[in-house]
Amino acid sequence: MFTSLGVISCYAHNSVRRFLVASRARMAGLLHSVTLPRVPTKHEKCYDPHDPTVKFVDKEDDLDFLCEDFKSRRAQMSCGHAVTPTSLTNWCRKLLEQGESRFVCGGSGCSAEWTFSEVWKMALLTPQETEHFRNKLAVNAALQTLITKSCPVCRSTLMRENGSDLNVLCKVCTAVKGRPFEFCWQCLREWKGPRPRKDRCENDGCCNQSLKTLKTCPDISFDSVEGVNGCPSVRACPTCGLLLEHNKRHCKSLVCPRCKVKFCFVCLKIFTKCMKTSGPYAACSSGVAPRQTSIPVWKKK
Repeated sequence: MFTSLGVISCYAHNSVRRFLVASRARMAGLLHSVTLPRVPTKHEKCYDPHDPTVKFVDKEDDLDFLCEDFKSRRAQMSCGHAVTPTSLTNWCRKLLEQGESRFVCGGSGCSAEWTFSEVWKMALLTPQETEHFRNKLAVNAALQTLITKSCPVCRSTLMRENGSDLNVLCKVCTAVKGRPFEFCWQCLREWKGPRPRKDRCENDGCCNQSLKTLKTCPDISFDSVEGVNGCPSVRACPTCGLLLEHNKRHCKSLVCPRCKVKFCFVCLKIFTKCMKTSGPYAACSSGVAPRQTSIPVWKKK
């Protein structure tokens, strides 16, 4: 599996560069939807029922979230969950689209990580799919590693030391100018105003696109959750701050694809805490949490 810059192919490396250049302005507001594909699978893959290297099981397909009822026999992954090659391909492709650089089981209560070789074998990846998955893994791994920006003056590459402070000191420009040179991580202009700040600097037009999305997104109407009104359709994960959109279906909880924490989309409490006084399809006892006005900073342990 490609998990570090040292093993990224030339094609993937160039893709990273193009992606970073094109995405700088919108990365802060990048919206990761956790909704599943609505378009049914057109081309189904089936296991060879006589393949002795595959362990077949008489179980439901744990990754068939759209209830497409694939015709292939079910096979058991290393974690014990049952899949078909098409449902596994669809799930892993969704993980890659969400920016993941690991293949993690989507089965209920499972967080097992699969190797690329296992996914390749059990998903019956075509040569085209194999190339796409490898390159996408490399790009995602690089993006997760290279959370950097360039100084607006000297263009040196910097990493922000404090994730909750937009004020960044460029040591190169500070040495050249003989005075501290600070710029805004958000608008990439020389810093204006008091510090530290996590919302914006005092430059005209400095705006946090993520906060703007949280403020202006429409309300959501759940298909299966009763008694909930005025809930925003986009929330920032209360643990890591990733923007997530509910697909309106099923229960009111979501599992964040980045930090893997399950939380209630309505009250924003950790799901287990919410369930002490409510149900997965019922209104929360504490009501609908107001629109968020700040982005949580992930404090990794």
